[in-house]
Amino acid sequence: MGVDYYKLLQVDKNAKDEDLKKAYRKLAMKWHPDKNPNNKKEAEAKFKQISEAYEVLSDPQKRAVYDQYGEEGLKGQVPPPDAGGPGGASYFSTGGPTTFRFNPRDADDIFSEFFGFSSPFGSMGGMGGGGDMRSRFSSGMFGDDVFGSFGGGRGGSMNQGAPRKATSIEKRLPCSLEELYKGTTKKMKISREIADRSGKSKQVEEIVTINVKPGWKKGTKITFPEKGNEQPNVLAADLVFIIDEKPHSVFTREGNDLIVTQKISLAEALTGYTVHLTTLDGRNLTIPINNVIHPNYEEVVPKEGMPFQKDPTKRGNLKIKFNIKFPTRLTSEQKAGYKRLLGA
Repeated sequence: MGVDYYKLLQVDKNAKDEDLKKAYRKLAMKWHPDKNPNNKKEAEAKFKQISEAYEVLSDPQKRAVYDQYGEEGLKGQVPPPDAGGPGGASYFSTGGPTTFRFNPRDADDIFSEFFGFSSPFGSMGGMGGGGDMRSRFSSGMFGDDVFGSFGGGRGGSMNQGAPRKATSIEKRLPCSLEELYKGTTKKMKISREIADRSGKSKQVEEIVTINVKPGWKKGTKITFPEKGNEQPNVLAADLVFIIDEKPHSVFTREGNDLIVTQKISLAEALTGYTVHLTTLDGRNLTIPINNVIHPNYEEVVPKEGMPFQKDPTKRGNLKIKFNIKFPTRLTSEQKAGYKRLLGA
């Protein structure tokens, strides 16, 4: 398996997030290079290993790959488990689904994100004194006084909140009625900036996969957490796709019902009419109407509407409305004929 990350952090394989935080906090403070000037080279190597172990085990996806394939799997060419849904979105590149490759981030970056500053040791002059350094801590992150681990006492302001989160990025996702009727899978290419191991920004492209479910409505939101640009001291924005409906040439949608309007002549309205329709899933419907069709007449066909979003086995209704074309001019003979037929 290569390096044993669990052993490095001195936790067991069932360690929870809080256990990992406590272990990393303790060991990172112990092996920080600034605290070990006499054996700095050894401390740097240990500090880097501890940071890498924490980065992997605190990330559910990386941890799953590591548990299954080990360190070689993380850094080699092994596909991640369950890649393809929102949780596996980052495993897609411009060429489609690819294999998983883990590149550890800089240990100092991880330390800075965790504690709120790059080093608690050595000179305080550049940080405005110990009181200022303490004010940069968030006590809620650890649950107890982190200063105890390097000799400081309690005190100072420790009420700073977590890093702010960037505003969500929203994008429309147009879908045809056929796609919303049957369900579909859409792959969307996104570009964003991420911080590399040196802290510099670089642009990357990914393909995120969206599984559109039968019956989804306009306004349905699909969120990919923290897929926006990465910035210092700011949590990346969530990427939100919002379902939109493309206009259809035959049907319109009202909730779970489908509406269609047929143009018919006055003679057809009076003597009978047969509706021929192709459904959104390609079936041919033949619906004979023997009633007299008046201007407000509506034929309701049960269960031929859209699937219910919460239960796709259920469907709304198909409602057929009519646009009756009345003659604009009648001859005297036609008028007399209509009077005889209608008994007027």
